[in-house]
Amino acid sequence: MAAAFDTITAVHRLEDAGLSREAAEAITAGDLEASGAGRDGLATKADLAALEARMTWRIIGIVIAANALLLAAFKLIP
Repeated sequence: MAAAFDTITAVHRLEDAGLSREAAEAITAGDLEASGAGRDGLATKADLAALEARMTWRIIGIVIAANALLLAAFKLIP
């Protein structure tokens, strides 16, 4: 799991080290972009809900298929 990147703290630390606000923001934005820690790769609650729904329907399909196979097997037994 990727750790969250606190951009505000990073900017403040760079400013405390003597950089200008613009330089600190540029460096922080570059670090964020290079690390891929942006929000693009994170799952949202909606993403997780959709995944849960897909998994639920797949499980239901598997259960129905298994029951159909059992019913067919019982019909073949004399």
